[in-house]
Amino acid sequence: MMSDLLRAPAEIKYAEELDWLESIDDGPKPFSWRLSPKMVRLFILGSERADGLDRKVSQKWFGDRSFVERSIVTLASDRGLLLIGDPGTGKSWLAELLSAAICRNSTLVVQGTAGTTEDHIKYSWNVSMVIAKGQSRESMIPSPIMTAMEAGAIGRFEELTRSTSDVQDALISILSEKYISVPELGGDGDSDNIVFARPGFSVIATANSRDRGVNDLSSALKRRFNFVRIPVVTNKRSEAEIVRFRTEELLRRHRIELDVPPTLLDVLLQSFADLRASAAAAGSDDERLESALSTAEQIGVLEDAVLHSDFFGERALSARTLASSLVGSLARREPEDLAILNKYLHGVVEPRSKEEGGSWPEFLEGGRDAIATLS
Repeated sequence: MMSDLLRAPAEIKYAEELDWLESIDDGPKPFSWRLSPKMVRLFILGSERADGLDRKVSQKWFGDRSFVERSIVTLASDRGLLLIGDPGTGKSWLAELLSAAICRNSTLVVQGTAGTTEDHIKYSWNVSMVIAKGQSRESMIPSPIMTAMEAGAIGRFEELTRSTSDVQDALISILSEKYISVPELGGDGDSDNIVFARPGFSVIATANSRDRGVNDLSSALKRRFNFVRIPVVTNKRSEAEIVRFRTEELLRRHRIELDVPPTLLDVLLQSFADLRASAAAAGSDDERLESALSTAEQIGVLEDAVLHSDFFGERALSARTLASSLVGSLARREPEDLAILNKYLHGVVEPRSKEEGGSWPEFLEGGRDAIATLS
């Protein structure tokens, strides 16, 4: 089934592993959870030898275990969970893994944008059915959040601060009252016009810390959430693990047999570390790349380079191709970003290539050629 999907959700991708964990799980489970909190943590962070399992469970999210544990505890309470952090820190991936482990459905998602309306988090109507038969439960189209409420599952709200205050206010009511009124259905004191949330329902929202000021959350909405701040991965060892994990996944998904030298992964990691340090020392936004230089963008650079190498007949990833992909991916403003990258190549990479050699001279040459092409 996975081969028929461009991107399988976590509950399908790891279905066999989730089935196995569920079969050996004898821990207490809150509400209608499919796995106990300990097994949810194990599914996300992977197993260790001390767990005494018959098989290894792979690590799927790389970060501080306290973030995962706090997230799990929050979802077992009656509060929503808000994952907040810079772009590319793995907020959405963690939300997907939590939903997959808890209720085996991570697809009940609302995407927050300036065009998101209350209908997207409550309900809308099938117009043709309303014309033919009138307004009824059959002609109502439940939102992903309402579907999660009825199923006692996890609903997800991506980019919460991108939605308007009216939409955020509607979410306050859902998180507080745990029901949605449908006045169009009438009702004489009964509950036919109310959709109640079943035990196990909760909401995982994500927010980009760089969107502060776009549509700030009200204090009332903040009180309904427990905040878990996901920091940018700065530990080189942790970031290297993430990049290697995603590289192996990429090669399997595309059925690519290509040599990715570990030395080039080191070059990529060091390049992003250098550019982050430069951005931190910059005095203005014009001196910083528009890119957030996140781990996700680092993986995007590597994916571009790997696919280019495979499609055009290279047997191994080269430093030249990696440099070209880095410049092409990070140069979003012209001429500002090109000037920043050119300064980095001349001021950092050129001296390093003379001192250390290895892949750096070819990386320098590839970067210069890419900048010359774009200039």
